[in-house]
Amino acid sequence: MSQTDPLTVLQDSLRGAPIIWKGEYPYFIHPISDGIPRMEAEVLRATRDLIVSMVDWSQIDLIVSVEAMGLPLLAAVGEVTGKPTVVIRKRSYGMEGEVRVDVSTGYSSSTAYINDISSGERILVVDDVISTGGTLEPLLETLEGMGVVLQDVIVAIEKGDGRERLSKEKPEWPIRTLARIDIVDGKVVIVQ
Repeated sequence: MSQTDPLTVLQDSLRGAPIIWKGEYPYFIHPISDGIPRMEAEVLRATRDLIVSMVDWSQIDLIVSVEAMGLPLLAAVGEVTGKPTVVIRKRSYGMEGEVRVDVSTGYSSSTAYINDISSGERILVVDDVISTGGTLEPLLETLEGMGVVLQDVIVAIEKGDGRERLSKEKPEWPIRTLARIDIVDGKVVIVQ
């Protein structure tokens, strides 16, 4: 890939992404959301740079993401900004203050565990994809219930109506996305 605008790099990487079906759910496969096919450094760098350029870093105490595919973005953004990071894990550690949250995607359900996030902390949540909002919604509700300040929520790829639905239901949640896609005739299409 050649050096170009970060948004163009991300969008170009999405075009032609393979599609598989999980029941009735069309699932696109992309390095940001799945770790395969292999991720070119330029795609991760572009996605990181887009996130970094959107945030008022003086208002962020902590960057948070959910394993597993939020990890590359979390690490890249944390490293370049110098802000501490916390991973919301899919297994319990039994640490003092651990908070359990049940989440569901368009094709599966699981449990996540929040550790080492304190009331009053101003957080940025970064994530790879929002489709139905079934993962993000219970996580944001739980974090809000813990007394954290949801300063910003940035999701790399938007597919479906999850962000729009959550923005209507919870307009106070600052959910933004970098690239919006749809699947048309079995192919990824960029939605402007």
